[in-house]
Amino acid sequence: MDSTKPDIVLIGAGIMSATLGIMLKELMPKATIHIYERLNQIAIESSDAWNNAGTGHSALCELNYTPQLPDGSIDASKALKIAEQFEKSKQFWSYLVEHDLIDDPKSFISPIPHMSFVWGENNVAFLKKRHAKLLQYPLFEDMKFSDNHEQLKEWIPLIMKDRNPSEKLAATKMNIGTDVDFGSLSRNIINHLKKIEGVELHTLHEVCRLKKQADASWRLKIKDLSNGNKKEVVAKFVFIGAGGGSLPLLEKSHIPEGKGFGGFPVSGQWLRCTNPEVIAKHSAKVYGKPAVGAPPMSDPHLDTRMINGERALLFGPFAGFSSKFLKNGSYWDLPASITLSNIWPMIKVGLTNFDLLKYLIQQIKQTNNDRLNALRKFVLDAKPEDWKLEIAGQRVQVIKKDKKKGGVLQFGTELVTSADGSLAALLGASPGASTSVAVILNILERCFAAQTNTTEWQQKLKTMIPTYGQSPQQNPELYKEMREWTSRVLGLN
Repeated sequence: MDSTKPDIVLIGAGIMSATLGIMLKELMPKATIHIYERLNQIAIESSDAWNNAGTGHSALCELNYTPQLPDGSIDASKALKIAEQFEKSKQFWSYLVEHDLIDDPKSFISPIPHMSFVWGENNVAFLKKRHAKLLQYPLFEDMKFSDNHEQLKEWIPLIMKDRNPSEKLAATKMNIGTDVDFGSLSRNIINHLKKIEGVELHTLHEVCRLKKQADASWRLKIKDLSNGNKKEVVAKFVFIGAGGGSLPLLEKSHIPEGKGFGGFPVSGQWLRCTNPEVIAKHSAKVYGKPAVGAPPMSDPHLDTRMINGERALLFGPFAGFSSKFLKNGSYWDLPASITLSNIWPMIKVGLTNFDLLKYLIQQIKQTNNDRLNALRKFVLDAKPEDWKLEIAGQRVQVIKKDKKKGGVLQFGTELVTSADGSLAALLGASPGASTSVAVILNILERCFAAQTNTTEWQQKLKTMIPTYGQSPQQNPELYKEMREWTSRVLGLN
């Protein structure tokens, strides 16, 4: 077996590994980094444009981030957190652009208004209350609200066509919204990393095992899928950023912090518009309210996208079920992930999430007409010949131990790190990619704590992310200035 000793190993060539790799190389120029990807290309699994929702998730339009509490008030805490995290992502991307570390931002980010759209008296009242709540915070102060049909026709002509003038409708609009092709961004970053001394990219290489050594380093057994050869690599730090493939590798690491985690895979589907005339009539990401009992990730939306430089229009998402953890995975992924430490949390989640199971069964049973009828709540005259079903990526929702409930199903991302900071694994799904920079900062603070606290690193981090360590409520003027800067650098004006 071959044996090499890089400082850092990144498993998975998607947006998370790309972000961590380029950030560490800026902070530690002499560090050696190896990236291992089991497929033959960069970012064609969870980060790929057709597998990823593409919304620059900043809570400008996603109604599930602002739930209404039993007393009728709006909880904006999650929206505030996600909006702040996305601003940090834009700042870091702007830093990369200004320092020629990635190419033209038009290849991965586009300005697309973010809108919420509802119908019915109760939903209109909710949206109005949500709008009033968010206006209290600096990052949302430009949000517009309207329940006027004439105004809505200007904003969303395709959705408003043939609407009953007496129908109760309302929408909010934020022009600062974006569409992000995370596959393109990942390839942009990693293609730059490959050119830097000390960085190696290995595609068609699968990490089969990893074991902690007495000196706290990690020994990885890696298979070259192109020829079947195996080799060993020893690294001081390992990041498992393999999307749905992270859970099995976390289990193989046997770190105590990884005990009790399970995963529930959900596949995604979209209706993709094939009629250029229809595509040209809509220019926004328009999110509605999910059905009663549906999971938070299921907000229906009519979504303008820029994919591989071309404009697209999608509607969804529709859920399905597959036991695969990755789109290019194995049907044995789910059963193979069940262990003595996570079987009870998984059973408890199964026994207490009947609404989710009912929702998934309904989704699986859907016909093309059912999906078209869902679309017709947004586009009244949608024609079947204009829309084609597309299969999106797999999302593995996190299941973890809970002292009171036995097990809980978590929608979102979960960062698991070893006590000594030598290994980090990222589990979960949306809004992961959009908040990638905040996730990576969390990894640095946990796994490189001593370095992060030095003056040198603090200064560098604030150069790369000027709002690092400050919230929009603490320093609204700085965030406003940075939003203007990122809009200019990324071409979002």
